[in-house]
Amino acid sequence: MKGKIMVAVFILACVVAFYLCAHHNWNPLPAGTTVDRIVVEKSARRLSILRDANQIKIYRIALGANPVGAKQQEGDMKTPEGIYEIDGRNPQSNFHLALHISYPSDADNARASARGISAGFDIMIHGIQNRHGWIGAFHRWEDWTAGCIALTDEEIEELWRVTPDGTTVEIRP
Repeated sequence: MKGKIMVAVFILACVVAFYLCAHHNWNPLPAGTTVDRIVVEKSARRLSILRDANQIKIYRIALGANPVGAKQQEGDMKTPEGIYEIDGRNPQSNFHLALHISYPSDADNARASARGISAGFDIMIHGIQNRHGWIGAFHRWEDWTAGCIALTDEEIEELWRVTPDGTTVEIRP
């Protein structure tokens, strides 16, 4: 009986440790911090925030479910590549907070139009789907968005706080 209790305590401790690792922001940014650039490196699954060309913090991310290559058209499940900006925010998103990226650019629209297709729209940096925030950092085990850039709920709350509208977003392959 004592052995079963020890195993149960060990399993519970592991679950708690995994949960805390998935839901804790170990290095929160100080109040008053603002950023002027976001750089997304798709192949590294990394989003960096910068101020005056100095990297402040790095977040691990999930991308569109078909992440290799630039977004070409609506529904291709790709995350765009290029230079954009944060042009709005949605606190009532279907995902925990959403910073809207100015995709598609005029060049994106022209490329799609030349092919007779829609470039797509509503590319965001957002948290986890509402009511699923308990997943935490485990959401990064696979790319799952429709083309957006996903963080944990705790991370998007921090990014939301430090990122003004108009912030440049560079999305690299």
